Amino acid sequence: MNSKYRPLEIERKWQQKWEQDQSFLVTHNDHRPKYYVLEMFPYPSGRIHMGHVRNYSIGDVVARLKRMQGYNVIHPMGWDAFGLPAENAAIKNKSHPAKWTYENISYMRSELKKLGYSYDWTRELATCHPGYYKWEQLFFLKFLEKGLVYRKKAPVNWCPTCMTVLANEQVEAGVCWRCDSAVEKKELSQWFLRITSYAEELLECLDKLSQGWPERVVAMQKNWIGKSTGMEIDFRVHDSERSVKVFTTRQDTIFGATFMSLAPEHPLVPELIRDSPDQDRIQDFINRVTRMDQISRTAENLEKEGVFTGKYCLNPVTKEKMPIYIANFVLVEYGTGAVMAVPAHDQRDMEFALKYDLPVKMVVSPPEGQGPVPEPEMAYVEPGIMVNSGEFNGMDSQKAKEAIADYLEAKGLGKKTVNYRLRDWNISRQRFWGAPIPVIYCEKCGPVPVPEKDLPVILPQEAQMPEDGRSPLPGLDSFINVSCPQCSGPARRETDTMDTFVESSWYFARYADARNETEPFSLEAANYWLPVDQYIGGIEHAILHLLYSRFFVKALRDLGYLKIDEPFSNLLTQGMVLKDGAKMSKSKGNVVDPDEMISRYGADTVRLFCLFASPPEKDLEWSDSAIEGSYRFLNRLWRLVLELLPHLEPVGPCAPLDHSLLDENEKKLWTKEHETVQKVTRDMLEKFQFNTAIAGAMELVNAVYQSKDDLLDSPSGKKIISSAVSSVLTILAPITPHICEELWRRIGYSRFLSQSSWPDYDPGALLQDQVLVVIQVNGKLRSKLSVPADISRQELEKLALDDEKIQKYLQGQMVAKIVVIPQKLVNIVVRPQ
Repeated sequence: MNSKYRPLEIERKWQQKWEQDQSFLVTHNDHRPKYYVLEMFPYPSGRIHMGHVRNYSIGDVVARLKRMQGYNVIHPMGWDAFGLPAENAAIKNKSHPAKWTYENISYMRSELKKLGYSYDWTRELATCHPGYYKWEQLFFLKFLEKGLVYRKKAPVNWCPTCMTVLANEQVEAGVCWRCDSAVEKKELSQWFLRITSYAEELLECLDKLSQGWPERVVAMQKNWIGKSTGMEIDFRVHDSERSVKVFTTRQDTIFGATFMSLAPEHPLVPELIRDSPDQDRIQDFINRVTRMDQISRTAENLEKEGVFTGKYCLNPVTKEKMPIYIANFVLVEYGTGAVMAVPAHDQRDMEFALKYDLPVKMVVSPPEGQGPVPEPEMAYVEPGIMVNSGEFNGMDSQKAKEAIADYLEAKGLGKKTVNYRLRDWNISRQRFWGAPIPVIYCEKCGPVPVPEKDLPVILPQEAQMPEDGRSPLPGLDSFINVSCPQCSGPARRETDTMDTFVESSWYFARYADARNETEPFSLEAANYWLPVDQYIGGIEHAILHLLYSRFFVKALRDLGYLKIDEPFSNLLTQGMVLKDGAKMSKSKGNVVDPDEMISRYGADTVRLFCLFASPPEKDLEWSDSAIEGSYRFLNRLWRLVLELLPHLEPVGPCAPLDHSLLDENEKKLWTKEHETVQKVTRDMLEKFQFNTAIAGAMELVNAVYQSKDDLLDSPSGKKIISSAVSSVLTILAPITPHICEELWRRIGYSRFLSQSSWPDYDPGALLQDQVLVVIQVNGKLRSKLSVPADISRQELEKLALDDEKIQKYLQGQMVAKIVVIPQKLVNIVVRPQ
């Protein structure tokens, strides 16, 4: 028997045994309640990093815990395999993205297996495989039939480095979310998913998700959807039949509108500036602003800028001419891309009006007795009394909102409406390494869907990657040239591929039935496994991936593929892994290689460190000394169990005992064991606070060390030691499964620890006969007393006052007050006599 802890030998042994036994393979034909735990799947970049290790270790602990609780646990893994990095790497290495991707998948799979994660590898998928994206193409066709997919020409975000379109959500601070290049605007025909059709339901369902999702993520999604209730009002362009349609939530201020602000991208702008002598200057302003990102253009500290178009519109209620400006803070994506500017009651408009010397007209006054507007340059934005507003003067402004809305509708000048910040999802990408969009263009028939029987439209493996980064598809005749499915005439395939977020919007459903070759997944399997009970991933996906996945589930539900409303019941967003205070990255030179750590310390140590160093939702700071400390603890546990092995029996954790027959030392360890199991159960299962659970297990190990010499002389003592050691191994098994399996088997257990039940603590063990009470004098600790747990307040006061140490502090002083917190503390307040 090896006396030295050799983690790599032990870990290889148990990983092979789990695989041979198919310990983690599951089916939906099972009598147990299901539990679906899922971590966001990785992009196959070639190597896993410590962020991966932390994310997947958290998920694996949850999966193993739930199995031990008696659940039928599905815990799958796959690869988010399409995307630009593979394409760019292939170009750089003069390779093909498929070859690069599958080689990376093979290597990363072996890395994950070294960590002992309890995945059902029979469900593994790669989104770049035709067997996966075939069903995605089918969904596209079904969405097209339902009107959830459409094609239009629109201004889009263009990344000149990635040479592709980006969705609004993929532009961060004006740059590409992937390569940090400045994003440009282009006008292109693109395919869109009509996610706005579900805007209201996406918003409403967030209230249900708030029970299991972080408050921050729910708030981010609500803000992104951005529901506003107000009016669309028409402002006719002076000396023209044209009108500017404005969305506003403050129709009560329309009498104070003194100018119009348009987004530079507003479709009416080219017509308005066509005859302007300042056209070049205006165009330069437009070009500069459209290169800015949404966040910068809506920031509070943005300097408000604009240019006068030379045109006017008419205020529909005052009939006054209002100059039309193009402004840098107006977004075409929000409302109608036009703002009726009311500087007296909107601070952005006020700053703009002061800068360009535009009129300011107050139409809502503070209620009588509440004083005037404090500063002339500050807009008044609170409710008040209507002034300078014709027949609505004197009316409460909140009531005037409805009255003015009715007035405008009656006059045919506007209509009540609800607006959303959310915009439809642009899924067209002008790159090669993605799922082909299943559409054919025929000069006679127009855009024609690929027939379902012809799916999948396979991405051609023979395509050679151009060094300039452009997609090879538009020049690949063997791919492009086809016959029209309707008229059999010559036609051309769509050469755009789908945004890779489409793949990740439904992969969790494919896991439910990953080897089904006749349908995306059976309704039976989907009904059993979905929704995901616990989803784990980074906060950076709060809008992009999570919002798209929620939309996909609702759309697939309405098509009959699913019967759920939401994909993820509970969400845990883990923190980042830092080193020297910064996120690990190659560019910063602070990357820690998980492979190297596993080779040096073993997978259990790496897992233990990741889970012990910080709560899951907080950032984790890498520490060489801390991982050494985790390794030392596992060595200490190993030595303890091997030392005790001749005395240990497979009695199980929290073994039943008649505690009335135990002596004081035996009862002390017995109580500590059950207290630890209670605490760890609560910390791990209810709060996912694995760091405090590990600390509890370490304390129990210390208690066994301290009591073993006193307890091994009696049969009851040996049983308590055996039970306590079994409890340590059981509660650590989800965290450090290999060493625990090995020691468990050496004790004499025949069944896999990973298939054993989570221990049940005895509530009777928690009813201590004695409790330790702290005694203070004027708030300073002066003594401690061990007293009966059921002692009365009066008896406790008397014992405290009679304590020898306390008597010393009471000499020559008068007791003014005694504060008692039962079973915890007595504070004696004294003052000189």
